[in-house]
Amino acid sequence: MKVSREQAALNRERIVETAARLFREKGYDGIGVADLMKNAGLTHGGFYGHFASKEDLMIEACQHALEKSLEGWRAKVARDPQQALPAIVDSYLTTRHRDQPGGGCPAAAMGVDVARMSPG
Repeated sequence: MKVSREQAALNRERIVETAARLFREKGYDGIGVADLMKNAGLTHGGFYGHFASKEDLMIEACQHALEKSLEGWRAKVARDPQQALPAIVDSYLTTRHRDQPGGGCPAAAMGVDVARMSPG
């Protein structure tokens, strides 16, 4: 069944968001394409219509997670420039952040995997 361009874009976004969370939680090798797509609510067969490889998805998922982190940091700066850095540090150094890596720092969670991948 064909999907519209709009739906395809939404599906791709859902895949990237799901991958960003799961790669942080489980690592690159800890989740396969089939399980990743299942978690995104899509079928495995649709993956390669969006990405050439799992590594290409990892690149986009890292970019997405880093952009989300930057959005949060910028919001803290906009609210209170003088207290932005302490607020960022305080939110980073919490039990919640440690125990929920899927929503946490992409550099801390995915850095080891990224270091072992191609330069892209």
